[in-house]
Amino acid sequence: MLLPEPDELLESEHLTTVDQVQNLILDSADFEDFLNELARFSAHQVAGAGDDALCGITLLRDRKAATIGWSSESAREVDEIQYRLSQGPCLTAAQEEREVYVPDLFEEDRWGPDYASAVASHGLRSVLSVPFHLQGEAQAALNLYSDAPHKFDGDVAARARDYTRQISQALRLAVRFSLHTDSATNLRATLESRTVIDMAIGIVMAQNRCNQETAVRILTDASSNGNVKLRDIAASLVRSVGGTASRTHFEEPGRQATG
Repeated sequence: MLLPEPDELLESEHLTTVDQVQNLILDSADFEDFLNELARFSAHQVAGAGDDALCGITLLRDRKAATIGWSSESAREVDEIQYRLSQGPCLTAAQEEREVYVPDLFEEDRWGPDYASAVASHGLRSVLSVPFHLQGEAQAALNLYSDAPHKFDGDVAARARDYTRQISQALRLAVRFSLHTDSATNLRATLESRTVIDMAIGIVMAQNRCNQETAVRILTDASSNGNVKLRDIAASLVRSVGGTASRTHFEEPGRQATG
């Protein structure tokens, strides 16, 4: 993302946090780009001008945890330590929707010695994880790391709580949009696969003068014996007859065909 011009920086000083996050959404190329920009923006907003902090955004969905936005590669790496160990402050914050603070990793033992030593090996000393409130869309937490012990005491922690409260709605909408996009993509792929398979069944029925049940069995046997996906077997058969594998026309809900 291009750095803002001086007049844009001046204008941003008069925008609320929510306004600035909404601008990030509008200016980002895609969902992943927005989340990474949000992580960098969050690190600056919470740590304060002139200070530095690593920031990651953890999302829990379908019992799986992942860092969906990070201010730097180091932030992503230290977040993933928790996923490997299946425990840590960001997982606790997201799962239990409560703030978790580690003032000094050298004195931390809540998640066993492996977590604290692994994160400290990256030159970090303190961690703050603050939950987002996504109202059932998923569970998420903002994870902040510093190389200074007790970095997130007092005002910094209060600023982090206020910040996550302000942007939870924006993140909730972004996650909902991502879920809708994933669902539409999966539905489109399913319909296209179904069309190719149905066409292949018809071809087998015509070639072998058999009923639909027999044609399905012939295709599934070929798939099993060749250790090839049924859709790939079907697509290959359709291409051998018509030259290309036809695709179904899928119109997303709320959209109408033009032309």
